[in-house]
Amino acid sequence: MTAGDGAHWDRRYAELGPAPVGAVALPGVFAPHSSAFPTEGAALDLACGQGRIGLWLAELGLTVHGSDVSAVAIEQAAAAARQRGVSDRCRFEVLDLDGGLPVGPPADVIVCHMFRDERLDRALVARLAPGGLLAIAALSEVGAAPGRFRTRPGELAEAFADLDVVAAGEGSGTAWLMGRRPRSC
Repeated sequence: MTAGDGAHWDRRYAELGPAPVGAVALPGVFAPHSSAFPTEGAALDLACGQGRIGLWLAELGLTVHGSDVSAVAIEQAAAAARQRGVSDRCRFEVLDLDGGLPVGPPADVIVCHMFRDERLDRALVARLAPGGLLAIAALSEVGAAPGRFRTRPGELAEAFADLDVVAAGEGSGTAWLMGRRPRSC
């Protein structure tokens, strides 16, 4: 991303203000499969925004490392973690994913909701612990017009073919996939 991208997202999150307390939850595409998420271990929440998913994971029992290009969003996420009493299990940092994934140990869960950079695909799979879960959602051409940031039909399944698919779908302009890294890796 460019410095302008960070400033754009800072303005957007400043305009939104802090996330409502009830907004801490899994996004709709993942919610029906919430039982697939572990209740302990380490989680990585990429492009975490205000930390809604990361906070849900922390409340589930995981230790969460969230990152986003927006300093405003990171401040809001950290404040929400303190408010919800999970700041001891959350670490949020400003990070431009153009430089790669944040440094850290293998993750039991990696969530990437509405952000995708295909240059990170291999790194995401490699970062998963054996048996670890990747939950990724991105804009899609399926049910929407093609666009610069939209995946083409079948792209997520193709990109993450090394994972055992737990659930996946495409439609209404969104593609998503939940997959586990095989334990034999």
